Amino acid sequence: MPRILYLATADARGHLMRSQLLTHALRAAGAQVQVLTTSDEGALFLAGFGIDAPVLSRHYAVQFDARQNMLRRETDRNVAHYVFRPGRMLRDIVRLHGRLREADLVVNDSFHPALLFMGALPPWRHKVVHVYGASLRRALEGNFSGRLPGWTARAFGRIVAWQIGRSRARIAHDFAQQAPAHDGHGTYRLATPVAVASNDDVAAVAPRAAVYLNPHFKDTALADGLEHGLAAAGLGAHCVGEGYAGRAGWQPQDAHWIDTAARSAFIVSAPGMAALSVAQVYRKPILLLQTDQPEQASNAERAAQLGLRHRVVVWRGDAAAFASDVAAATRELGASTEATAAQGREAALERLQPWSQLLLRLATQPAAAGADAAYPAARLD
Repeated sequence: MPRILYLATADARGHLMRSQLLTHALRAAGAQVQVLTTSDEGALFLAGFGIDAPVLSRHYAVQFDARQNMLRRETDRNVAHYVFRPGRMLRDIVRLHGRLREADLVVNDSFHPALLFMGALPPWRHKVVHVYGASLRRALEGNFSGRLPGWTARAFGRIVAWQIGRSRARIAHDFAQQAPAHDGHGTYRLATPVAVASNDDVAAVAPRAAVYLNPHFKDTALADGLEHGLAAAGLGAHCVGEGYAGRAGWQPQDAHWIDTAARSAFIVSAPGMAALSVAQVYRKPILLLQTDQPEQASNAERAAQLGLRHRVVVWRGDAAAFASDVAAATRELGASTEATAAQGREAALERLQPWSQLLLRLATQPAAAGADAAYPAARLD
């Protein structure tokens, strides 16, 4: 029985959703999987999907404001304290070392500093697999571009790239990836996995928006503007967001949100890789709430290039103006009747299968044989 340790950072719920999807799929295939995360809220989120996930460390976290804009200086400070203060990353490395001895494979989703460090060094690198959105890696390597002297920013990017490249394998996922691909040197490209809707295809598409906002969204004026904009366009809404727990009409969590999304007129979310994947797989228009996150800005640009049916709205501090923008974008998007929930379900299952196959193979093959083994039916784009 392969033993897999899965560390899912709690900065974005997409990482946690991916971890629970893959954990259930891997367990169904006979693997033993232990999930770790990085916050109490993340552990509670995973518990809603039947996953018991102990918290490795509460010291490391990307910092955001109440509108999900990334706070770069605060994040830099948090990461520096985590890496260099005694009793933080060093303590986590010691704890992970004990767990790695009992695991055949360790998944780092995404870029936790302790596993970035361990994945580059001989005692551990043969077990570590980094999982990340392609846009997130570009954002991480370019973190200091324009904020530090050019040579310093480039040196940081090269160090990070070296750490990532030293690991057993890399799985870069993208919402628009088609067939699985492999570069022959341990880097795989797979389509971002998405939740699988229930097998009940009786319900027709409802005139509503399926809204999901990460817990960093907490600004009440933003929620006011979103609600009023959707109402002005004549649509109801199924709203989920941990940051709005206790707000009328909102749920902090919904393990069956994908069922609602698959049977709604369109989706509302920030342009994370997971949300864009849901829109693509279930063929739904998507209203993107763009915030100041480099990788999400890149995702929104790619959505436009690839012709994904979407509109972008930006919160600028004015609830009335935001409501007007939301209403206008909603009317432009309209509803989608291209696919049924059953068709989306089949597409979601097709995305999930290569992930479990690849991770199981990496967990059961010796590193020397598995690190550069070509992916079955792989092709390079």
